[in-house]
Amino acid sequence: METLQADISKFLELHSDEWIAFRRDLHEHPELSEQEKDTSEKVAQTLTKLGIPFKKNIGGYGLVAEITGSQAGPTIALRADMDALPIKEETNLPFKSVNDGVMHACGHDIHTTILLATAQTLSEHTSQFKGTVKFIFQPAEEVNVGALAMMEAGVLENVQEIYGLHNAPTLPVGSIGIKRGPLMGSVDRIELTIEGKGGHGAAPDASIDPIVAGSSIVMGIQTAVSREISPLEPAVITIGSFHAGFANNIIPSEAKLTGTIRTFSQKVREQIKQILPRIIEQQALSYRCTAHFNYIDQSPALINSECQTDYVIKAAEKCLGAEHVVACAPTTIAEDFAQYLKDVPGAFFWLGSGPETDAEKSFGLHHPKCSPNEGAIEVGVKVMTNLVFERLR
Repeated sequence: METLQADISKFLELHSDEWIAFRRDLHEHPELSEQEKDTSEKVAQTLTKLGIPFKKNIGGYGLVAEITGSQAGPTIALRADMDALPIKEETNLPFKSVNDGVMHACGHDIHTTILLATAQTLSEHTSQFKGTVKFIFQPAEEVNVGALAMMEAGVLENVQEIYGLHNAPTLPVGSIGIKRGPLMGSVDRIELTIEGKGGHGAAPDASIDPIVAGSSIVMGIQTAVSREISPLEPAVITIGSFHAGFANNIIPSEAKLTGTIRTFSQKVREQIKQILPRIIEQQALSYRCTAHFNYIDQSPALINSECQTDYVIKAAEKCLGAEHVVACAPTTIAEDFAQYLKDVPGAFFWLGSGPETDAEKSFGLHHPKCSPNEGAIEVGVKVMTNLVFERLR
């Protein structure tokens, strides 16, 4: 095994520059969710060059590649996301985004490169494992529809286990963070329209003000968490947008609000879904308004399978050292990788992409100055490659 580790390290060093160049090209030309046409084509061209069979345009612009080892065996899947965010980049990188208002501020360019590099590494070492590795290049993670679309297209067929990662700029490069059980929260969307009666701002008695009603609703729905959900159960309700009116002296006829719900428990998720309509409708009624409420299910909580988490820990400890494998706290940030884990056991982990010191001070995910350490690419490939060897030896 030590000889294999040395061989893999030599292989990674040999190809490091080309992988970094590939990542920088993706970073410079980011594409939004469900628009990843060029990104998908670049992945397809590289897979073709490497002689790795694949299928494209799955669940949108998704791709699935497969590599089979020296003998028959089980199938495990590895997944990476490809989409960028509607954020204007504020870094000074020489390869900063040329697509104004679009940026890889979540590091999906890093993820795509890691999966492609892992595929290349395993394709050169098929004698070291039995069975099949399926590589899932997924679109539209940021809008929580990519995983479901690919699942509906059958990407989990014959898959026994699935693994994924996400870079973490606030975790030092060379380390990973992982935990058994709930790792990331569920995510749902709420949409709300408050109807009142417009009129002159100087005569509020002749109008029915949807802004006042909406403001009360924003405050009132917080009691769903503080007074109706157990304090031992984490939950978040955030109103992220509130649009009403267009002039300072006119009371508008309606207000539109949108928000996000995060939990770790399906039970709590269902509770909130039942509580909100009551609070919203009654609050609106108390201000003589009418409320139209829409709750949109998006993605469940990401819950790591215990055995598969242990496999990741074992593989990471072997190539990084036990001191670089840390138990991390859960977060209400969501990930649609959770959809795969509903059907197949697996595990998801954080890959350190921050500086070796003071990583916690780095610009985090979704920040316009987010700039992951490219050393995370080699580390991610090592962990994923060792994981395959551990599971398919």
